[in-house]
Amino acid sequence: MLLGRQVAGPEHYSPELLFPIPRARGRQDLGIEEGVLPFYGEDVWHAYELSWLEPDGRPTLYLGRLQVPANSPNLVESKSLKLYLNSLNNTAFDSAEQVIDTVTNDLSKVIGAEVGFSLLTTDDASFNGVAQSGQCIDAEVLPASPWGEQCLAARSEENTSETLFSHLLRSLCPVTGQPDWATVWIDYSGPKIDRGGLLAYLLSFRSHQEFHEQCVERMYQQIWASCNPSRLQVQALYTRRGGLDICPWRSSESGRAPTWRMNRQ
Repeated sequence: MLLGRQVAGPEHYSPELLFPIPRARGRQDLGIEEGVLPFYGEDVWHAYELSWLEPDGRPTLYLGRLQVPANSPNLVESKSLKLYLNSLNNTAFDSAEQVIDTVTNDLSKVIGAEVGFSLLTTDDASFNGVAQSGQCIDAEVLPASPWGEQCLAARSEENTSETLFSHLLRSLCPVTGQPDWATVWIDYSGPKIDRGGLLAYLLSFRSHQEFHEQCVERMYQQIWASCNPSRLQVQALYTRRGGLDICPWRSSESGRAPTWRMNRQ
């Protein structure tokens, strides 16, 4: 088990480094029954340090995008994913297609569902950072503390459709206790959510220890329960650590997750 341990960088292809974490552990606390999800979703990963050797020994470098379905039984722990991808660095492959097949198969086995994995060149336009859509709530007036789920209760009788975001999310790694930073994007229809209360709710995660995917599912479930929207999307765009960033997305409607990324990532 690699969690919380100092581990030397792998020298050769090592799929055994991948470490699965059952999603059921985090979902039990939210009252989500195994196999009965109240949302759709994907976890979108961006990899910035994908390198391996061509048959003649020449190194090559790509960017990668990994899309993991939220209905998979497992998520993959980020440190193990980093070490696994690093294990490709000094391994020769016949082609980029062989790398795609290898990574897709290895990750699908560990996660327990078919994942999507694509390689992109280092100047691919889809990796350009974009400004977040919607209205920023970071300057809203905050309610009196304590901040938490109760801050979502204040809402208007007016119905609306709007997109809001905050750059101020900080949560803590459940293994190391180190901070993770993200922009949270919320798109909904329904009773108008009090923006100050929503911001206070997001700020209450500042000392909350949970994996990124679990944080987003907690946000989705609690906003859905407290604010009674008719439609809801929540995505957190976490900044990169170890050459990886992750953008979990949960939605009341089926579809594919946005694959945008921000300059801060």
